[in-house]
Amino acid sequence: MARVTRRPGPGRAVRRGPVPGGLAGLADVSADGLIVVDKPGGMTSHDVVARIRRLARTRRVGHGGTLDPMATGVLVIGVNRATRLLTYVIGAEKSYTATIRLGQTTVTDDAEGEVTATASAAGVTDEAVRTALAALTGEIDQVPSAVSAIKVDGQRAYKRVRDGETVALAARRVTVSRLVVLAVRRDTPDLVDVDVDVTCSSGTYIRAIARDAGVALGVGGHLTALRRTAVGGFTLAEAATLPELEQRSPDVVSLPLAAAADRFFPRRDANGDEARVLSHGGPLAPAGIVGPYAVFGPAGNLLAIVSEREGRARAEIVLAPA
Repeated sequence: MARVTRRPGPGRAVRRGPVPGGLAGLADVSADGLIVVDKPGGMTSHDVVARIRRLARTRRVGHGGTLDPMATGVLVIGVNRATRLLTYVIGAEKSYTATIRLGQTTVTDDAEGEVTATASAAGVTDEAVRTALAALTGEIDQVPSAVSAIKVDGQRAYKRVRDGETVALAARRVTVSRLVVLAVRRDTPDLVDVDVDVTCSSGTYIRAIARDAGVALGVGGHLTALRRTAVGGFTLAEAATLPELEQRSPDVVSLPLAAAADRFFPRRDANGDEARVLSHGGPLAPAGIVGPYAVFGPAGNLLAIVSEREGRARAEIVLAPA
């Protein structure tokens, strides 16, 4: 196949030669960077990744924290070298708006699962609702939903449940730093819908909060709506919909690699000698920065993500081009 060369536009990289993995003939591919996507309902996070692979014209695409198919909102996508930043994005604090329905229990702890029990919530007071949710804030030991992606003996918990098994998951320590009741609605007889705004640590299940509030109130509960409003500093205000990304393909990256790292991490600027050492994986003298942090070269290019230990600043990942 002939070599193909095109002049890159803003935010666009050039690939010369065939594009692997069934994307042959598409010479222009997206640059390294992050995309903040407003995920629609009805799609898995992997469905979104597959769509972005097509739009970005590269297979090096990943996401920074799963959203259930029912959920909508912020899904951070990494493209090309920026996929290496996603391990840090996954661990970031997250915010959600959600609706908890009291009076019904489902097998999945959300509206996608079969209702397994009902109990009238008509007698549950607003004060009782707020008290039950207040008990689920701060550092808590939370049992994840049985229908989750957690692996049990090498198999996803949700698959075991769908195969008819009873799955008991161990409690995990999570932090719910903010849980605000926005509204308590009684639009349907015997049911109470509670709109909440939640900020929590990575690994927190909002479905489990709904379930546990229902258990505490003695009427059962599940989640009927979930929208992620922020992941770390990435918010809905900057999120693009899939139709919007379709329109600008393959220039889908909204935050180039260096800009993404500068925004997400503390920054350290290296001189020329330090840049050469770090680019080859060598350590630097410590700077007293609480890590991990991003180190940039004299030209403003991202070199590595670094943490300080044993008196040296050592790269966790090197991102400088070889």
